[in-house]
Amino acid sequence: MAVITISRQVAALGDEIATAAAKKMGYRFVDRKQIEARIVELGFPAEKMQKYDERKPGFFASLAKDRDEYLNYLQYAVLEAAKGGNCILIGRGSFIILDDVPNLISLRFVSNDSIRLERLKAEFSWNDKQAQTRIDESDNNRRGFHKSFFNLANEDPQHFHMVLNTGMLSIDDSVKVIEGLVKSLITAEKETAGKKRIAALLKGQELVNQLLFSFHLNINFLRAVVQEDEITLQGVADSQALADRAVQAAAKILPTCRIKSAISIVQDFKTYQ
Repeated sequence: MAVITISRQVAALGDEIATAAAKKMGYRFVDRKQIEARIVELGFPAEKMQKYDERKPGFFASLAKDRDEYLNYLQYAVLEAAKGGNCILIGRGSFIILDDVPNLISLRFVSNDSIRLERLKAEFSWNDKQAQTRIDESDNNRRGFHKSFFNLANEDPQHFHMVLNTGMLSIDDSVKVIEGLVKSLITAEKETAGKKRIAALLKGQELVNQLLFSFHLNINFLRAVVQEDEITLQGVADSQALADRAVQAAAKILPTCRIKSAISIVQDFKTYQ
């Protein structure tokens, strides 16, 4: 019925709760390895994943065109995974990619730092310094990832239906809370509307990826906003001719749709390399 997204701190039992909830509810758990593998299958170089995948890009990596390519493939992979519904996705900004989907339930898992420290020490036989270094590194990377790619603070509770403190709730307790939230919030109408919305978002992202990676149109920040059979292209191009080419290519890809352009023309705009 629902599409559930999980944002979590390291050692806040995100994967463990997602696995248990998926088993109890009969949902698919789409973990990070599945999303990573799909991004590579779509065409992103595997050797570049470590620069971007749920981490803050370095200075030069944040300016590279690879950054935008990764984001387009990531958004497609998340939307594709959510298409069938009844699934749980963890991390990688899935809560914001699916933000306006009617049958979305977005959750965040946190725990007190002292509890996270003890969990990491027990799992990896680390000392206090090693465990604290891992916590600091992970928190900074996830904070930087969401700021860089989505311009938001992943720790802000306003992005989520609920924030669960897994230092106070067991895995079983957390699963019960998730089950109750799904039963309370998700209706058949929301599920139908959610599937329709995801299909539209996926259609738009697929069009964007074809224009960028098959037609090689050098348009920055390209988006395709889908409303029924009308699609509006947005982005920044350095010439009107390039924007016109995008509209013509989109019309070839989706001949039954009306294609409009809202692409901004900035002639001295410097594209990323």
